[in-house]
Amino acid sequence: MTTTAPENVAWDLEPLVDGEGEAGADRLLAEADRRAGAFAAAHAGKVSQLDGPGLAAAVQELGDLSELVGRAGSYAMLRFSVDTADPANGALLQRVQERGTAIETQLLFFDLEWAELSDERAEELLAADGLDRARHHLRTARRYRPHLLTEAEEKIMAEKSVSGSDAWSRLFSEVTSAIKVELDGEDEPVALDVALSRLMSPDRALRAHVAERVSAALEPTLRIRGYIFNTLMGDKATDDRLRAYPSWISSRNLANEASDESVGALVQAVREAYEIPRRWYRLKARLLGVDRLADYDRMASVGVEEEKSYGWEEAKSIVLDSFGDFSDVLADGARRFFDEEWIDAPVRPAKRGGAFCAYTVPSVHPYVMLNYTAQRRDVLTLAHELGHGLHAYLAQERGVFEQHTPLTLAETASVFGETLVFARLLDAAETPESRLALLAENIEGSIATVFRQVAMNQFEDLVHTARRTEGELSVDRISELWKQSQEELLGDAVEVTDGYKTWWSYVPHFIGSPGYVYAYAYGQLLALSVYGKYLAEGESFVPKYLELLSAGGSKSPEELAAIAGLDLADPGFWRAGLDLVKNQLELAEAAAEEVLAGRG
Repeated sequence: MTTTAPENVAWDLEPLVDGEGEAGADRLLAEADRRAGAFAAAHAGKVSQLDGPGLAAAVQELGDLSELVGRAGSYAMLRFSVDTADPANGALLQRVQERGTAIETQLLFFDLEWAELSDERAEELLAADGLDRARHHLRTARRYRPHLLTEAEEKIMAEKSVSGSDAWSRLFSEVTSAIKVELDGEDEPVALDVALSRLMSPDRALRAHVAERVSAALEPTLRIRGYIFNTLMGDKATDDRLRAYPSWISSRNLANEASDESVGALVQAVREAYEIPRRWYRLKARLLGVDRLADYDRMASVGVEEEKSYGWEEAKSIVLDSFGDFSDVLADGARRFFDEEWIDAPVRPAKRGGAFCAYTVPSVHPYVMLNYTAQRRDVLTLAHELGHGLHAYLAQERGVFEQHTPLTLAETASVFGETLVFARLLDAAETPESRLALLAENIEGSIATVFRQVAMNQFEDLVHTARRTEGELSVDRISELWKQSQEELLGDAVEVTDGYKTWWSYVPHFIGSPGYVYAYAYGQLLALSVYGKYLAEGESFVPKYLELLSAGGSKSPEELAAIAGLDLADPGFWRAGLDLVKNQLELAEAAAEEVLAGRG
């Protein structure tokens, strides 16, 4: 069986540019530039003079401009992501970013002038008709008032970012995508993602070999990636100082509509529950027949059944059937991704690693990128990314300002979709061994999403703080802080090997989205709570869930969670979510004991 998706499972990006390719992207930007100039001429310095209908008309035009720039930007980014080595793709991405930023700078005045209005005047204007798809966005934009610079300064910041932070992020992506790993038994070096997937092998000698070779492959460009990381951390420290953010994480929390205190409570609750992953890893050592796991053992198959391969068509059927059992709305939406070429799935040279869903813009449709290697984990990843895709698809009616949720809710639909597929696979498991294999993957998914991401958040906290107090950090210093954060998580249950100390250096979130990772933990615990509501309420919960997804980012996180009957303000909420993860652990432990008893 093929170990990747067929080559024809490739996305068609032409709807983004009306079938005109690069020329279409340039045309969209030219139109946006012309209209942005006219908008600035009409409204710059006059936002305070707008009445309700005038504000609604202005916001409509801003939305249209965002669509034009977003279509061109999405086309360039998605084209680049599947072939980062093609100079034409890199050149297009750079050109689109530069022109998009030039358009953005013409429109900066609007948010600045809007933020300057008194609260009373702003609320008066927000009562106007025609703002139903922008009202929450306009309210939340005003929260940035203490952190905004002058219009001239904001323009400089925006224009310099193209050749500054954006350029460094692109360099990191190109350098990391070019990493190849030399493995014994392979005719040629494999992509980093492919090598990392081999860490799931039940063969410990192979896992140790893969880990050693991954560490070796990370070494040649390690100083380059370390310098990129240092530069971007320094750049963020400057931005935070200029904008008067009290800590390195504050700007991310503001974007997520989460207080520093609430995020601190989440992180603390998870750190206090680190014994959950340690318990699993100690049990896993027994299952694997070793005294203590090493870091390269954590994702290993527990070796209780032969790893089944899932062809692309089988994976598609499993996901669509699982979604359909919950709701035809989900299944019908997901089917469009397959039928209308919204997915790019095969592993290819120079393709970006990992998987993601790009919302693009509401007037077109979302896209999903995978690196499908036919493992069960890939089936669950397909469900995860299609969950994101359905969130985007169902929220299209909210428009460009309110389609996206804050990051803290961004994982709700993805984890929910993944959990639906997991439940189907578990129901089909006929033996204690196959049940354990699935339950092991499930608890390990939660460990990776909740506990590992919080440990990564702790690494970011350590490294950003050190960068601000110590200056530029050596690669060894960054690696030391990485090891410290991982050892806090793993305790005495897992050995952190010397080679693992540099594995921070391929994680893209640290580079392009500082502070992002805790949102995974937030989202996972919230999504598990949503799924718990479904188990409790059954069919009557389906309309609430569809309403939640369709609302996009049109309400605060607290209001969105309330649709599903959840109270984020409850101090016990995070502990309740962690109890659900503990339940996953206990199911896995029971299955493991049954298997171990069978071995005698």
